[in-house]
Amino acid sequence: MKMSKDAVADRIEIKVVGKSGQISLGKRFAGKTLCLERRADGTVLLTAVAMVPEHQMWTLREPDRSRIARGLAWAGATKPQDTDIDALLKPTTKTLGQARGRRR
Repeated sequence: MKMSKDAVADRIEIKVVGKSGQISLGKRFAGKTLCLERRADGTVLLTAVAMVPEHQMWTLREPDRSRIARGLAWAGATKPQDTDIDALLKPTTKTLGQARGRRR
């Protein structure tokens, strides 16, 4: 991919590290989480990253990831309908002790 000199110039900045070892990246990066990679040749690479809390990692693993994707696809393709509250509140005729949950 070929880039013009102007495109490269818009992306390169010279920063001076202060006495405390800090640099300012500007408001564009305020509050972002960055990965700092120190390379063997002395270069430093900062990459913006998104962190996923450990208690939410299950949403990225199978089979949950596929189930979530199917549910979102269904929600996007299905027209909303009014809910009959009275029908939801009617007692059911299920017998006690009947198995509930996923089919195996």
